[in-house]
Amino acid sequence: MAPLDPDRDRAILDATMELLSEVGYDRMSVDQIAKRARASKATIYRRWAGKPELVVDVICRRFDMDAPEGEDTGSLRGDLVSIFRGLCQTVERKHTLVIGLSSTLVSNQELARTLRAHMPTKDLDDVRALLERAAERGELSGPVDAGRLFTLAEALVWHRMIFAGPPFGPEFVAESVDGVLMPLVTAWSKG
Repeated sequence: MAPLDPDRDRAILDATMELLSEVGYDRMSVDQIAKRARASKATIYRRWAGKPELVVDVICRRFDMDAPEGEDTGSLRGDLVSIFRGLCQTVERKHTLVIGLSSTLVSNQELARTLRAHMPTKDLDDVRALLERAAERGELSGPVDAGRLFTLAEALVWHRMIFAGPPFGPEFVAESVDGVLMPLVTAWSKG
């Protein structure tokens, strides 16, 4: 990717995100992005190969890909609530983009392939740390895969987002942690 002036880069990414939210991926064009960002199409194509690469860059840069930071509450349940609440807040902040792209990722294989190829690896250090603290306190009898736990937590939030929508209130957080995450994490730790 060719280097771009950071302000120009930001204007193009902002325009892309706004248009994704307003008209969706299929109806958005590079012409519209260029016009809104006050940039030429040539400037955009020097940096990105096309619309899929530009949208993937927006997703990877603007969507918090890492697990939210959790706090050490002194208990596995409290730590899970902290991480899960942060995940809900992240998805809720980005819900327009998420909903706008979810059906497109199913129907547009080119975009889905481009996203999978460029998706950064999630940083799950906070999830690993909360599991290690729980094991040290004797709340878990064996190791639990942080990736597996975070994938399940994401699935709960995405399901809620797509089928019921935000907001994600305290009841949803408690129901998810107490009814799903705690029982499964405990069972997984027993092997």
